[in-house]
Amino acid sequence: MVSAPPDWETFQKSIQGVNKPRNQDRCLIRGIGTAKDPLILTVADGHGSASYPRSHIGAQYATELFANRAYEFATSVADRDRPGWRGRLHDYARIGLPERLVRDWQHEVLGHWMRNRTPDEDLDTPGPILRLYGATLIGAVLTPDLFVAWQLGDGELTVVDIDGRVSMPLAPEVVELGDETASLCTRQAWQLVRVHWEPLPDPARAPRLVTLSTDGLSKSFVEVEGFVEFAAGLHRRLTERGVDGLTDQIPRWLAEASRHSGDDTTLVLARRPEEAKAAEPEQQPEPEPEPEPEPADAEAGSSGETGDGTTAEPSAGITPEPPPETATARTTPDETTTDETTTDDKERP
Repeated sequence: MVSAPPDWETFQKSIQGVNKPRNQDRCLIRGIGTAKDPLILTVADGHGSASYPRSHIGAQYATELFANRAYEFATSVADRDRPGWRGRLHDYARIGLPERLVRDWQHEVLGHWMRNRTPDEDLDTPGPILRLYGATLIGAVLTPDLFVAWQLGDGELTVVDIDGRVSMPLAPEVVELGDETASLCTRQAWQLVRVHWEPLPDPARAPRLVTLSTDGLSKSFVEVEGFVEFAAGLHRRLTERGVDGLTDQIPRWLAEASRHSGDDTTLVLARRPEEAKAAEPEQQPEPEPEPEPEPADAEAGSSGETGDGTTAEPSAGITPEPPPETATARTTPDETTTDETTTDDKERP
């Protein structure tokens, strides 16, 4: 893959929950991250219980509609001719886009209901009909100079910055209890959408990793610290191997998480590869006095020096490390921790 900015390496995978009749999650990636072709990431999680029998359809509509509306939003970033364009775009991101997205979603699922109603679903008001399709949504847009994300309901947006720090900028201030969560099926759901707005005046300091995941992943950890450790480990492994080097391991890690949480588990990620450093002219040594005649072996000690700071060994920051121990994963009271790990455990980031 091309590693020069503004390109990104991307990956998406969804794992069906154990003993679930179908996978209610949906995910989608579009674009490459330029002003004309912005990178769009989105995941949606259908509620899935008996009260929401069509939530997988609701999740599908959510990802497709978000991708369309986000593209319209992001390509307007290129319109810089009028003063105040950034302020107007910010207001639209906070208010206009969430309301339009929710209204579009509700219109689409009501239309689907009218075309596919069944005799046993005798509903005649919008509220109960929308509930059949209930889903959560996380979406993000990345352009060369702007990173914006939206979230309605549970799940996680995780960001790793250029210094390797992990953050979750859309985490709710108050943790939701149990399985209760905001949903697209709420009549005025746009009022519950959380928005992350991050201008990128220096593209070199753009996030190095952005992940969107449904709550099936985070629920596989006893504490949030375990999930943060997972994100940090994933970043380290991606730095070492790139996305192509982990396409086999990531699905196994997600399957393991799904076994612990019992839920559908979906991950979408975008990794910005290390920027190819432009070739710098070699530093010329400071002028020295004319050397006195020396023995023939006097210069031999310098032959092993690199001069440009590079070596064949990996730097300390990306030295391969063992994955976090499986103790971070959810365990049942009768499980015990031993020094033995399975092959999958060893591969988990």
